[in-house]
Amino acid sequence: MSTKEKISEELLLEEEVLKQNEIVLFNDDVNTFDHVIETLIDACEHTAEQAEQCSLIVHYKGKCTVKTGEYSDLEPRCGKLLQAGLSAEIV
Repeated sequence: MSTKEKISEELLLEEEVLKQNEIVLFNDDVNTFDHVIETLIDACEHTAEQAEQCSLIVHYKGKCTVKTGEYSDLEPRCGKLLQAGLSAEIV
């Protein structure tokens, strides 16, 4: 195996290790800013400022990544968002 092949293989392995899932929150016409902010603070452990910024991004852009990490950590958090009536998915 050449040095170039070995380095390429190591980089591919690093990419697989670093690959993390994301919770994406989507805009809707139902929930208030206050409800979204409170839910992000509760479910994703955001600060008030983080939650407010995410709610504004969702409102103007249509979606926002609100949390990244391992699937096992994100699944219950996404569940809380869904139970609160928000539109979210893990990608």
